[in-house]
Amino acid sequence: MGASPRTLTPSERAWLDVRAYLRSHRTTLDAAAAASYPDISRVAGTPLLTRLEWIPPAPLPLDDITLEWSADDSAAAAPARSSVLPVRTSDQPYETYAEVVGEIAAPAVFENRPTYRLLHAELASDTPVLGFGTGRYFDSVNVGEAAAHEFTAAHLGHTVADGIRAAIIDPCDPRQRPTNLAISTLTIRRDAAADARSFLLHWRDPRKVGHAGGMYQVVPVGIFQPSGYAGWNVDNDFSLWRNMVREFAEELCGVSEDHGSDLAPIDYEAWEFAARLEQARRDGALTVYCLGLGVDPLSFATDLLTAVVIDAATFDELFTTATVNNAEGRILELQPFTHEQVHRIIDEHPMQAAGIAALRLAITQLG
Repeated sequence: MGASPRTLTPSERAWLDVRAYLRSHRTTLDAAAAASYPDISRVAGTPLLTRLEWIPPAPLPLDDITLEWSADDSAAAAPARSSVLPVRTSDQPYETYAEVVGEIAAPAVFENRPTYRLLHAELASDTPVLGFGTGRYFDSVNVGEAAAHEFTAAHLGHTVADGIRAAIIDPCDPRQRPTNLAISTLTIRRDAAADARSFLLHWRDPRKVGHAGGMYQVVPVGIFQPSGYAGWNVDNDFSLWRNMVREFAEELCGVSEDHGSDLAPIDYEAWEFAARLEQARRDGALTVYCLGLGVDPLSFATDLLTAVVIDAATFDELFTTATVNNAEGRILELQPFTHEQVHRIIDEHPMQAAGIAALRLAITQLG
């Protein structure tokens, strides 16, 4: 028999109560947090914060974006200590927000995996570029999730001392905080014969994910990161498209994140699924666009908004084994990609700001 769970301290129980409120009132809190940044631009009238240079004037072919690498780690540290960390029974304080999550609120998967940390971005020029350095997944937890918790506690009327949120004046400045990048992809099935399009949505199960549990989101979504801990993955996986391929395989086909990259770099040309996707790109049956970049005003989650348009025959061939339930939640049935349905989904479902922004940009520019 396993050990009995220990008794939580009053501050740990209070911390869990605030986190539960954060999860169940995410949409309202997003809007309130966005209002606290009146001078920062928004994406497509959503709460998602952005900069003018982050939104291309038209859908940008993904291959047009140059990726730059820097070993500079000068901005890797958290800007301050969170003011909402509880204490254990021994009165010993937690040191980081990730430490609290891991000890009393861990989701099914919670690992401090290596990431590509965003350093700078320019997507509106003739030479779009994204610059990266090294990062860790817990960077976003210790900064962004802590900042969201601080805001929520203050929203509930708790006394909150200045902490991480107060130290970050501009969430859209990667120099002020370690910034992991998620690639949020809207997947659109294009049926030319029926002159119709449809898209997928994902419900994120709070028991399985550490971020935005209980929310709806476009699919697939994944942190831009190497596929594993081995050093050879850093160069081999430094590709937006390869990251998206792995997320398509995981979220729509139920394939494990483990592609053997702990033993050798992934051979994307020999991997049948990746090769089929690449062939579809070359044949014009699949097109990939970047729509922009934005920051969640509550959690500071930073998302590259993308859209993949796939011909019906290719979609059905690639995703015939797509699972309804996956490692992070549940995939909804295909939804009509029409202005009416997109707006209905946004109005009736609790969605992450990035998902709303991706849908609004896509229905306007690609619909």
